[in-house]
Amino acid sequence: MRPLAQMSPATARAVRCVLTDIDDTLTDHGRLGAATYAAMERLRAAGLAVVPVTGRPAGWCDHIARMWPVDAVVGENGAFYFRYDHAARSMERHYALDAPRREADRARLAELGRRIVAEVPGAAISADQAYRETDLAIDFCEDVPPLPRPAVRRIREMFEAAGARAKVSSIHVNGWFGEWDKLSMTRALFARVFGADLDAARQTVVFSGDSPNDAPMFAYFPNAVGVANVLDFAGELEAEPAFVTPSRGGAGFVELAGHLLAHRAGA
Repeated sequence: MRPLAQMSPATARAVRCVLTDIDDTLTDHGRLGAATYAAMERLRAAGLAVVPVTGRPAGWCDHIARMWPVDAVVGENGAFYFRYDHAARSMERHYALDAPRREADRARLAELGRRIVAEVPGAAISADQAYRETDLAIDFCEDVPPLPRPAVRRIREMFEAAGARAKVSSIHVNGWFGEWDKLSMTRALFARVFGADLDAARQTVVFSGDSPNDAPMFAYFPNAVGVANVLDFAGELEAEPAFVTPSRGGAGFVELAGHLLAHRAGA
């Protein structure tokens, strides 16, 4: 991982879209700061598309798509994208799975969640679970005292033993029955909303993240950027970002936006 300052002016000027994780990438200690929100607004005002790509639930993503300065949002680790058309006052929702399959999977996940909480002391169902449509989030440090790494691994292993996919974020282990991830739904978003082939466009896209569930995005985008807290997961990432910001969390995202906009202004 190279310092963000080593991203060349030509690379920064070529960026047309910023994809970003939310938790501990845009936020600090669970709060979205004014400077980070303003950075998203500045990026959009400069003509860049901004798309959060998050593990957070459908209920939150509906709000984000409507209220934040974003062009769309990919949620629940790639289970769907939401895009709000302000002119038409209409929300477009696109899911990886149809409604009957999502309902059946919720029942299976609920049972699995009861088992995980019973077998891993200190783990809890995430407080945002009521707003989820496709996955199960097990909290290991957001609203509970932080669990040791072996306990987090045990949660992931229990998901996988049940035939579910599992990804570890900075706060949750998310599990689901399906083959999607953040990258697959981003690809669908580009094709359906932006009318673009992501393979052809990826040199013009920056993804910003911080944790192991961002690894598919780090691997795919050659100019991916980790905020500095990505270094907390050294040795645990299946793929690392090309660049890393000087600062952690929201301050790191502000640095990324500033780097892109400074070179864009100087184009």
